[in-house]
Amino acid sequence: MKHYHYIFTGAGLSALMTVYEMVLSGKFKDKSILLIDENSKKTNDRTWCFWDDKGLYDDMASAKWQSAWFKNKVFERQLNLSPYQYKMVKGLDFYNKVFKLISKEENITFLNQKVLDFQELGHHCVVKTVEESFTCNQIFNSIFNPEVVKNQTKYPFLHQHFIGWFIQSKEPVFHPDCATFMDFSVEQKGNTRFMYVLPTSQTEALLEYTLFSKDLLPVAEYETEIKNYINKLGITSYELLEKEQGNIPMTCYPFWQHNSKNILNIGSAGGWTKASTGYTFKNTTKKSKALVQFLSKENDLTKFHKADKFWFYDLLLLDILDQKNHLGSTIFSAMFEKGNTTVIFKFLDEETSFWEDLQVIWKCPKMLFIKALFGRIF
Repeated sequence: MKHYHYIFTGAGLSALMTVYEMVLSGKFKDKSILLIDENSKKTNDRTWCFWDDKGLYDDMASAKWQSAWFKNKVFERQLNLSPYQYKMVKGLDFYNKVFKLISKEENITFLNQKVLDFQELGHHCVVKTVEESFTCNQIFNSIFNPEVVKNQTKYPFLHQHFIGWFIQSKEPVFHPDCATFMDFSVEQKGNTRFMYVLPTSQTEALLEYTLFSKDLLPVAEYETEIKNYINKLGITSYELLEKEQGNIPMTCYPFWQHNSKNILNIGSAGGWTKASTGYTFKNTTKKSKALVQFLSKENDLTKFHKADKFWFYDLLLLDILDQKNHLGSTIFSAMFEKGNTTVIFKFLDEETSFWEDLQVIWKCPKMLFIKALFGRIF
């Protein structure tokens, strides 16, 4: 069996971004690295969005917005995002950028195979694919196993699930400089449901019907709601250019408990997704940079993860949405109706001081969170 220093089981966002940061650091040229994934990463299979005030991945952003709407049935607020911009990165653009870089590195190999199993055996690890097996010093696993979370009840397990249509309309109804983060004016039907709109011109936009809930819907239900929203916008004729579908885990389950000295769970499999929102790209950027810095100094992977106050804040919100899923609109509306947008984004990026935390938390329905807090303590 061929031996590598590091094997990445799964080559999604977290694995590719970590390897990308390894190359940029210049500190891993003497380490052999293998990426294994059954997906060849040659199609535009997803879109990532994030807010940023530091020029992050400007060269890959296919669209940017300076403002955004928050809406419900009672009020609408146009949010000035400054100093932030809201950015869209297409999956294929990201894959191409990373693979272009790593193709120049003789120590990095990508293998288009399905991983069947991996395990730690004393001082080394073994990875088995459909066709062959490999050994390595350490494994970084990003293959998410939902059964790990489903087989327990202490930590809620919700999904951010959606179907998106990228359309070109006959009527110029969109404003390309203003996105729609959350439009809760759609019928909630006992859940947390909203429309998410990313316009790229006056006649083109990505429209996603999104839920934060336990159960997925039949495809037809998502698409019926998208059609209803298109009619509501006053569009009489349009062309469906592209579809996308996603299901992102929302949970505060302590994935780090499954880490070992030589196996680290990363990405959604390691709890890298922001549990309260399902946002992935920005969090993964931070985690991958931190991991690369960690590896240059430390070898015991159990020491990488550190739980913090934001993990607990997210847990309280998920406790509420798990028991009272229909209150999502109420909570997010209270936060965005009069809250300071800059502080809210800083809070969701987990960069706020405790005083700034309180500025956001005080806007939310207090009794809901007090009851959730007591439920966790007692």
